[in-house]
Amino acid sequence: MGHVTSFARLNLIGMGKNMFPLTLVLAGIVAASQAQGNSNHLSGQTSLYLKRAVSQPVDWYPWGGGAFQRAKQLNRPILLDVGAVWCPWYILMDRETYTNASTADYINQHFVAVKVDFDSAPELVAQLQRAQAVLNLPAGLPLTSFITPDGKLYFGGGYLPSERKGDKPPFREAAEEALTRYADQDKIEKESFQLEIPK
Repeated sequence: MGHVTSFARLNLIGMGKNMFPLTLVLAGIVAASQAQGNSNHLSGQTSLYLKRAVSQPVDWYPWGGGAFQRAKQLNRPILLDVGAVWCPWYILMDRETYTNASTADYINQHFVAVKVDFDSAPELVAQLQRAQAVLNLPAGLPLTSFITPDGKLYFGGGYLPSERKGDKPPFREAAEEALTRYADQDKIEKESFQLEIPK
């Protein structure tokens, strides 16, 4: 009986030694998946507006060549969100739209999403607002723009709620319209505004 007990103890000790590295591996996998699910490309940004969006489920990029390169690789339009921390419409749209998991999944599947801080990029924002005004699109804040990978702003809006509110279309409806228009490249060539895009 004593031999059986000793043998059992040895097996348990051996299992314990093997369980420790296995536990470390599993913990690493869980931590990596959590980090991947709770962050986007905005970490390290200094803008308070961009910092607020780091943990959103939308796979946000900051304005830059990397976002346009990614859009070219995927052949997807860019969804550009311009806002400011002091803008109540931004706070509302952020809460209703960009923190919604199913909406974020839709955005991540069909667009390359870019966020711009109104206060940190005045020249860029002026260019975007001018472009939307030329195309007879809303040009206030928040500013929602749809841009081709080569920098043509072709569609956009302002505050887009999660559900229709009066004359304001819901975000999903506007996004679907943007995808339909993106498929008609001939029309984009005629009805768009070429932006100065980063390299």
